[in-house]
Amino acid sequence: MTTPSDGDTREKVVSRLTPSLQRDLRVRAAQHGIDIQHAVEAGISAWRGLGANLASIETAGARSFSTWLPTGQWEGFRSDCTARGVSLVQGLTQSVQVWLDKNPAPNVQRPVVVRRLIVCNQKGGVGKTAIASGVGQALAEDSDQLHRSRISKALAALLREDEEISGLEYEDLPGLGLRVLLVDFDPQGHLTKQLGLSPLPLDGDSLTKHMAGEAKGALSELIVGVPDDRFGGRLHVLPSCTDAFLLDVKLSGVRAREAALERALLPLEGDYDAILVDCPPSLGLSMDAAAYYGRRRQGEDPGNSGILVVVQAEDSSADAYDLLTSQIEDLRSDMSLELEYLGLVVNHYDARRGFIATSSLQSWMDLKDPRVVGVIGDLKEQKEAVRVKQALLAYAPNCVQAVALRALAREIS
Repeated sequence: MTTPSDGDTREKVVSRLTPSLQRDLRVRAAQHGIDIQHAVEAGISAWRGLGANLASIETAGARSFSTWLPTGQWEGFRSDCTARGVSLVQGLTQSVQVWLDKNPAPNVQRPVVVRRLIVCNQKGGVGKTAIASGVGQALAEDSDQLHRSRISKALAALLREDEEISGLEYEDLPGLGLRVLLVDFDPQGHLTKQLGLSPLPLDGDSLTKHMAGEAKGALSELIVGVPDDRFGGRLHVLPSCTDAFLLDVKLSGVRAREAALERALLPLEGDYDAILVDCPPSLGLSMDAAAYYGRRRQGEDPGNSGILVVVQAEDSSADAYDLLTSQIEDLRSDMSLELEYLGLVVNHYDARRGFIATSSLQSWMDLKDPRVVGVIGDLKEQKEAVRVKQALLAYAPNCVQAVALRALAREIS
């Protein structure tokens, strides 16, 4: 903290803390939504109120640390350290540890009803897979670590003034720490392959067979984890199988076919906080089943589940959007579904492409309902991550796209 964060009279103080304690302090303060200076202030106050000295804490390797405290607190603290026979660094270390002990990491906020995010657009090439995968990764990141994100007001500023994405402000926030399942519902298997996983064999079990009533085993046996410490075992994938090309044909003979995806995934829901479905570029029966799965269930909060539409800042994407929304409106009316839009994501945006890109972005912003919830740039890191078959947030965690995907995940959470 280099400047005071409120109107109080404060003074800058400089001392030393170990790197690990500085890291824990930054993370915990962010988890509780307070400034570091207020955490240190509370810790010093608590330490000064103790009736006995604490056990000494190792301070080897302590590095410079500065913050802002109420005028007079630091001087009184120095006097107390002298009276208790401890060094200033030891006293500050104990004070920070007291605050950490009194303010443990909060539990991850898990939804009462599993979140079901249907990522779709019947037009191919708009980047649905990158958005589904990236949002899933952002939802699963470690809640005990800080990750670079875009501040919440940045999107509003972008939508008002069409500012350059690279010029927006950032902040480091704890990960959301949710248990996430990515469902590769596209027979092309882009999500599966981009994460370095193998598609399911054609002669084995698959999501298609479960939806068609032809399964031989449990669907959970097909799930694969994404092996990266950043996700801590919370991010899983249900791989694709090429038999999904036959899904619409198979569904035509299935009872209550619109609920086929829900019947297949329902046994898995207790293991996850969020399930993201990466849909194929189709308006067929499979899309009906995906949309039905994303409807609001009885007792579910508005905005918990729904449709996330990925578009591009160009004219053909708008034509495809019209077809998709017509299908969703038909489902809403024909089946009396409470089917909500979580918003629009304008993907692959590059203002350098000139008037077509900027005017198209403005057209999407003018829609208002559903509103634009994310603008994701067309940058090289995503292509590089696909080439090396890694999750983007693991390959380039601080790139502009990764930051924007975290902001998107929070915007729709």
